[in-house]
Amino acid sequence: MNKTVDDINQISLTIFKALADPVRIRIINFLKTKEHEIACGVVAKEINISKSSGTYHFKLLQQADLINVRKEAREKYVTLNTDTFHKYITDFFDTEN
Repeated sequence: MNKTVDDINQISLTIFKALADPVRIRIINFLKTKEHEIACGVVAKEINISKSSGTYHFKLLQQADLINVRKEAREKYVTLNTDTFHKYITDFFDTEN
């Protein structure tokens, strides 16, 4: 299915809104260093945010399709969705933190 200009504009807006917050950038930069999925709680602890704050930020990143989320029992595991980065944010992974 071909995306219209309006679809692409909406996707871009959602992505860049998600990336417009320093906390979410810290989450992305942390996940960028991992080659495997990691529990949301571990990410939140590592970047020093509360569980409720983490839930909010992970939700926005997931809505922008910037992360993949897998739920197992009561835990959620996340990884970066590199396809979205490669498609909409050229060379993102070539830059340093």
